[in-house]
Amino acid sequence: MLYFYAEMRPKSCAGCASEERLFHTLFSHYNQFIRPVENVSDPVTVHFEVAITQLADVDEVNQIMETNLWLRHIWNDYKLRWDPMEYDGIETLRVPADKIWKPDIVLYNNAVGDFQVEGKTKALLQYDGMITWTPPAIFKSSCPMDITFFPFDHQNCSLKFGSWTYDKAEIDLLIIGSKVDMDDFWENSEWEIVDASGYKHDIKYNCCEEIYTDITYSFYIRRLPMFYTINLIIPCLFISFLTVLVFYLPSDCGEKVTLCISVLLSLTVFLLVITETIPSTSLVIPLVGEYLLFTMIFVTLSIAVTVFVLNIHYRTPTTHTMPTWVKTLFLRLLPQILMMRRPLDKRREARSAKTPNGVSRGPAKGKVDHHGEPPPLQECCHCHQPKEPATGKRRLSHQPLRWMTDHTEPSPEVEDVMDSVQFIAENMKHQNQTKEVEDDWKYVAMVVDRVFLWVFIIVCVFGTVGLFLQPLLGNTGSS
Repeated sequence: MLYFYAEMRPKSCAGCASEERLFHTLFSHYNQFIRPVENVSDPVTVHFEVAITQLADVDEVNQIMETNLWLRHIWNDYKLRWDPMEYDGIETLRVPADKIWKPDIVLYNNAVGDFQVEGKTKALLQYDGMITWTPPAIFKSSCPMDITFFPFDHQNCSLKFGSWTYDKAEIDLLIIGSKVDMDDFWENSEWEIVDASGYKHDIKYNCCEEIYTDITYSFYIRRLPMFYTINLIIPCLFISFLTVLVFYLPSDCGEKVTLCISVLLSLTVFLLVITETIPSTSLVIPLVGEYLLFTMIFVTLSIAVTVFVLNIHYRTPTTHTMPTWVKTLFLRLLPQILMMRRPLDKRREARSAKTPNGVSRGPAKGKVDHHGEPPPLQECCHCHQPKEPATGKRRLSHQPLRWMTDHTEPSPEVEDVMDSVQFIAENMKHQNQTKEVEDDWKYVAMVVDRVFLWVFIIVCVFGTVGLFLQPLLGNTGSS
């Protein structure tokens, strides 16, 4: 066993010595500040690729996208070549990145932190001079965001990479592949990367005459709206449809206005709770903000309409006179359109058929018209006629009623009874007319309630559908 250990130890030390000797040979006269080209006019071709590992955060208010990336740089350095046969077959060597020349590729649209990645990671050297350097980086890039369709919005954020000091004549950037490498990507709970394509651009800036090369990756991301749908939109939908039920509540119920105000207060408290979850920006009004505003206006209008309906419901003939157009519109036309049947119409017909003709006074002489007397009075007068003949005034006072009413004036007692009966009949008639007018006003209020019930249902449904169809139509148009 000691023999095998002795046989292996020199080889291991020989390998270490060969690697140390190779490192000393490569970097003894190496200058990491000089471009690795044999001819000064030749550019250094740098192959560049971005691999994303995590979409850390998307800040809509500050318009910043935070990403965890791996930046893969590949180029050739002719000064770092060797023959593997001379160094015990060593074909690769890992060296600190600050020992070699590196392209100064930075993120142009960086918002917070360093524009350039740190060179603390090691680079992989191959014997033919190819260098692969893949440093990890956390970038917070600027991203103009349009939250009009929040929470059903799509954002297009770009990452623009390029050399800060070298133009195209000195560094030529070539993109590896056409998309961002997402093999090691961790899914985000709020955002989904729909597409991440890369493009190369040669741009001449106003500051300089040289042409600079950059590689821009466009991240087309889509928000996952489940959280906001459950916690924002569905409660607002329930509040909106609860407001519609106010118009189905009878006006006699004292809780009609109370329900409206309770819904408004609940919506106000709900808005205070969800304020932090909505992006606070004054550039545009988010879709969910528009819907909350729509719901608030909806509830406020329902309170105003409810007050108006209650005002109609409690009107009386002594305070308001019903116009003819109100009778025509709300008692005849709209009930037919809304398929409302009023049971009171049949009862009116039955009641009018049973109502007596009433009592009326006779001509100016004070005589009573027997055609206007009620039947009970006639029966009562006939029932007091005597069975045996009498003399004098007694016989005269018990003549038949027809003869008495035609040839004599009524006694004061009978006239008082007649006046009382007429007063009672007129009073009952007046009360019936007043009750009928009050019932008409109540029915008008019911018709107005039913009209606004359908109006608010239509507005609620079409308003909700119209608002939430905007993201679909907008995305279809943009695509």
